Amino acid sequence: MVDTALITGVVLAGGRGLRMGGVDKGLLLYQGTPLALHALRRLQPQVGNCMINANRHPDHYAGFGVPVVGDALPDYAGPLAGFAVALRHCTTPWLVTVPCDSPLFPQDLVVQLAAVVAAGGHDMAMAVAPEADATGTTVLRAQPVFCLMHTRVLSGLEAFLAQGGRKIDTWASQQPTARVVFDDPRAFLNANTIAELQALPT
Repeated sequence: MVDTALITGVVLAGGRGLRMGGVDKGLLLYQGTPLALHALRRLQPQVGNCMINANRHPDHYAGFGVPVVGDALPDYAGPLAGFAVALRHCTTPWLVTVPCDSPLFPQDLVVQLAAVVAAGGHDMAMAVAPEADATGTTVLRAQPVFCLMHTRVLSGLEAFLAQGGRKIDTWASQQPTARVVFDDPRAFLNANTIAELQALPT
């Protein structure tokens, strides 16, 4: 088992929020609390320390009480840019990532991921959860933004980004990654639109 004190958590709040009309999604309210702060509070008990990846309103995010790091790449390069900058600033051997827009992620997320990487000797583990496909059939879908990784993956990630790679699924598929199944289909619900935010369970 990887000691959770050796894991830094990062809340990814660096996106454009285009499907939200271009607003800073992490600052939208869920149950009266900014999404990013809600995610941070859910993550903090699971790890040794935390940071936030944000590309707008850094002073506002700094008010949440943890370090704020912005992408090194321009033009909102996506979650992998957030992975990379967080890995560069990580002071522990391990980093776990969560997005700001999935406020119901499991409260045992990190423990479960850490147990699997320790057992299998992997450098990465990601969450997998059941989801209904277009036909209504339940399938297991990877949730690559919920990822535990050792800091030694940074060099490979930076090479991928330098070659123009941006898709998180593509990069993740190239890594020897353990997959950890979480049974609750609601755990990874995310809010890409205002309607989805309003529809999240309370």
